[in-house]
Amino acid sequence: MSVWVAMAIGLVIGMILTTIMLNGTRNGRIKAEYEQYIAELERDHQQALIVAQKKSVNTSRAVLKGKMAEQLAPLLPEFPYLPSDAKFMGDPVDYIVFDGYSDFRDGDGAAEDIEVVLIDIKSGTARLTKGQQAIAQAVAEGRVRFETIRIDFAD
Repeated sequence: MSVWVAMAIGLVIGMILTTIMLNGTRNGRIKAEYEQYIAELERDHQQALIVAQKKSVNTSRAVLKGKMAEQLAPLLPEFPYLPSDAKFMGDPVDYIVFDGYSDFRDGDGAAEDIEVVLIDIKSGTARLTKGQQAIAQAVAEGRVRFETIRIDFAD
């Protein structure tokens, strides 16, 4: 075998080894970069989960406080009506108050003094829903009536 053939074989083998080593180094660098990127994403995800959990707990607490306030409202000093005149509905409004009805029933008031009031209890920064706004508008525009529905049960 000639020296030139041996040198060519050595050169080819050297090039192959160099390519393999450089690829390994480059692949290692790329792998390290992606592992770092994945670790950052995992940290961000964990932080987002913590924030979401806190927000969920706070929202749940606010809802529970609101539900309790709805139920206890007639017993609180801020409630301007007699608790006996308030009837809880819950949805779409919290109460229908028949203001003056207890006095009328007890013989202390007149039928003309009875007023029907729809009430929704809100706490914090809660606002009326679109449905509640539509009901308030219907009441404001006088689209309210009283009906009697008779149901006869056949024997």
